[in-house]
Amino acid sequence: MSQWSEDLISIEHALTLDGLFFQRVRRSPERVAYRFHDRDLGWQQLTWGAMGQAVARWRAALAGEALATGDRVAMLLRNCPEWVMFDLAALSLGLVTVPLYTDDRADNAAYILQDAGVKVLLVQDAGRWKRLAEALGPAPWPLRVVLLDGGAQALDLAAADPRVRVAEDWLPDTAAAPPPRAGDTRALATIVYTSGTTGRPKGVMLSHRNLLSDAHASITVIACYQEDVFLSFLPLSHALERTGGYYLPMMAGACVAFARSVGQLAEDLLTVRPTVIIAVPRVFERVYARVADQLATRAAPVRWLFRLSVAAGWRNFLHTQGRGGWHPLLLLWPWLRRRVAGPVLDRLGGRLRAAVSGGAPLPYPVARTFLSLGLPLLQGYGLTETSPVITVNPIEDNIPESVGVPIRGVQLRIGADDELLVRGHSVMMGYWNNHSATAQVLTHDGWLHTGDQARRSGRHVYITGRLKDILVLSNGEKVPPADMEMAIAMDPLFEQALVLGEGRSHLTALLVLNEDLWNGLAQEFGLDPAAPNSLEDPHLGRDMVKRVRLALRDFPGYAKIRRAALTLEPWTVENGLLTPTLKVKRSEVLKRYRESIERMYSVES
Repeated sequence: MSQWSEDLISIEHALTLDGLFFQRVRRSPERVAYRFHDRDLGWQQLTWGAMGQAVARWRAALAGEALATGDRVAMLLRNCPEWVMFDLAALSLGLVTVPLYTDDRADNAAYILQDAGVKVLLVQDAGRWKRLAEALGPAPWPLRVVLLDGGAQALDLAAADPRVRVAEDWLPDTAAAPPPRAGDTRALATIVYTSGTTGRPKGVMLSHRNLLSDAHASITVIACYQEDVFLSFLPLSHALERTGGYYLPMMAGACVAFARSVGQLAEDLLTVRPTVIIAVPRVFERVYARVADQLATRAAPVRWLFRLSVAAGWRNFLHTQGRGGWHPLLLLWPWLRRRVAGPVLDRLGGRLRAAVSGGAPLPYPVARTFLSLGLPLLQGYGLTETSPVITVNPIEDNIPESVGVPIRGVQLRIGADDELLVRGHSVMMGYWNNHSATAQVLTHDGWLHTGDQARRSGRHVYITGRLKDILVLSNGEKVPPADMEMAIAMDPLFEQALVLGEGRSHLTALLVLNEDLWNGLAQEFGLDPAAPNSLEDPHLGRDMVKRVRLALRDFPGYAKIRRAALTLEPWTVENGLLTPTLKVKRSEVLKRYRESIERMYSVES
């Protein structure tokens, strides 16, 4: 770290996102910009200079499509250098980019293409385009479809449909570097469609200034250096990854390595050895659960030593943060760090100086364990509508129960019903083609209603609930289900959980069981794991309720689950029960399990 250097590009020098890129190419042409894995060649890398040449080719190809300033173009790609090339090429022509999730349902992606009037679409492969084309039917948009991956099927589609081109044929072999552009920093840069947990997604309009100001302000809380290596595995269509894992590293001149897949993440961590990762809580929860499962099979002395390491590490964390005094366990920490904590962190590459969690609440036990082991795990908070970062914990003032401190230029205030309101340069321009929705969340003087309840203590912000997620029981008791669901899901047996009770006399829960643990559990109760009615066994049900109550033992009396319905079917994007950002579509789950829910409430508890 003593030899690490900063080379930040200011918003004034960049003006636009494409301006940021061209400034970086000019400053650091020989430095490595991106690393990626090629199936035939293994890990490869591209310098900023090489990226500049590549973006010029994509820009020339887009320029040949007779597009006008402000026209929308979209990408349906996994994380790769071409995602970045297409985005920057489009922005440099004054176009507006619309990112799509590769694992989203075809009908949802089709809706977005039509709502945004997308004229050019870059798609990963022929298979994805065929599924999307079927959902689109005779709809007019897009006018041009470019398939990134070639092959016989792609060539056949291109021959049969005049809209379709294969990228290698569409791109020119070379192209001259574009002249500098006097872009408008306040112009619309992208439309990012929100998850749509309660209906059709809304298109969040973000300007160049929105995204640049958010990236730059985030760097003022967590420093970023040219020598940093980011491992990118959250989809670039996710606002957090786009700002924090794409524009921010570009602003600092850091390198980004694109992970191959979530399934290969453990191996990529060891190969890339990143210094920074950005993830949603589920990633850290899974690592935490894996460590817990492995510990359960180890001898008692090993389990005792791990618990001692966590206790000593937590004392060390509080001491270094200035929130805890000296304790005898601090004497043991250097040895425990080498023997116990070190090997765990080595599985994450051994070089992480910052791991940022956002997109959903991070369970406190997970945060505490990783912080105790020496991982600088930082919880943040934000919305797509705020580009997205609003708050994040600084490394030197990290309170894991909080979502951190406001980034520079962000104003916060607590409104009616403890709702958090936000104002600043990163707040969106509004919702695309939806003035009524914009008026519901944006005041005339620029305050954005987040819909989240919060409190402030000193510099730090604490999210305490969500206005729309409150369950009101028939007796008037108000119950926030999100924290309860998170606590239940900490039990490895429960993959997913949904707490129910709106308008009812008591609470119940829908529980998705861990399929890997189901066979053993069924045998324990003398049940046939292959028989669907085994999940309805009353003895099993009562035991599951006991486990849930144990998970909720630290909650107040209102958090008492009376009955539970069990399923082995996971809630996924593919079956329409999760959004692309992995948030549960509550209304869809309630529809799917309507009969099970009614059965729970038809029996007196």
